[in-house]
Formats: sequence, structure tokens, C-alpha cells
Amino acid sequence: MTFHKEGYPTLIVVVLFTIILHLLLNYFFAEIDWLIWLGYAVSAFLLIIVLQFFRSPKRTIKVNENQILAPCDGKVVVIEEVEEQEYIQEKRRQVSIFMSPLNVHSNRYPIGGNVSYYKYHPGKYLVAWHPKSSTENERTTIVVEDHLKRTVLFRQIAGALARRIVFYGKENEVVKQGSECGFIKFGSRVDLLLPLDAKVNVQLDEKVVSGKSVIATFN
Repeated sequence: MTFHKEGYPTLIVVVLFTIILHLLLNYFFAEIDWLIWLGYAVSAFLLIIVLQFFRSPKRTIKVNENQILAPCDGKVVVIEEVEEQEYIQEKRRQVSIFMSPLNVHSNRYPIGGNVSYYKYHPGKYLVAWHPKSSTENERTTIVVEDHLKRTVLFRQIAGALARRIVFYGKENEVVKQGSECGFIKFGSRVDLLLPLDAKVNVQLDEKVVSGKSVIATFN
């Protein structure tokens, strides 16, 4: 288990806060033991939360060009047919995965191939399970096309707490299935828009693991 690079600024803030808190407590309230111990408890709690949230487990990815892997850890909250209007402009099967604050928040490419499209959209911060979060929240849209011209569109979507979406790729870059593509801080969701003839292998409320769980298989 390693600590994700996106977490270092937050970790520095927590460490500085802890140092200042204990300096103030020991200077003004040195004789109040319970208050000193409360400060220790608060500091330990914040540190554990940060380490938990920004953990980055190493995972062995089994590449399979006929499978579409989960792009994030979380729970499947939507499986439905939608009309994709931003780039592909055709009907697609949408599978949405909600990431709670307790999940690993790094994101991975669901398939390998060429990043044929990428766009960042500023927007609102509706709760991640809101139906309109896919089109109104701050988000990125990424399309990966494999060597057989099969495409998967996926979106990193900010939630009520998530205020920072990071995408590491760029258009026309060749990427490997299961490699890390980005990070979303503090709870959010990822939408996958799949070809209608792809066989969905997950069910609503099922928990999935990025780079491990097979969301669907190509026909």
C-alpha cells in the first residue's frame, strides 16, 4: 500500500495544523490534561482519514481486449440506456459507479487504445447520485478507441464534496488498459457509456474494484 501523490498537499496541511494545534494547547492549556489528550485524538483522527482517503494499493491488471474493466472502486448505481450527445452521438448503455469517501479514489482506463477525445467541463456540485450530475456537474469526458475501432466513453464527475478532478492523459495518447488515468478527491462518481451490444456483467448495488472487476464484455 502506498500514499497517492495527489494527497501530499492535504497531508502537509494536516501536519501543519497538528503542529500549531499542539503548540497552542501546550502553551495556553498545559495543565488541562483532558484537553491535551483531546488534541491528540483529533490529530490522530485527521491523519487516519487522510491516509485512508489517499491510499493507493498496487494492483496486478490482467489485460483483456474483449473486457471493459471498472475505472474506479465503488458501487454500481445506474444501469440504463441513454442518448450520448457530446461526442459519439448515439444510444449507449450507461453504467455509473458511485465512489464514497471510503473508497480508493484513483481512476483507471477501462480499455486500452487511443484517447480520441478529452474535454473538461466546469459545472455544479450536485450530489453524485443525482440524475443530472452526469450533465450538469463539473466533469471530464474521455473516449478511448481500441485497435478494432471499439469505443468506450467515460466521465469523471465531481460530487457535493469533490472539488478537484485530475486527468493525467491527453488526446491522441496511446494508453494501456488498467493504467491510472486520474484521481477525484472526496467522493464522486464515474459514468461508463458502453456500446449497446456489449454484455453488462454487473448488477445494481454491486461493489466493484478498479482494474479488477469486469463491467462488461464486447460482443
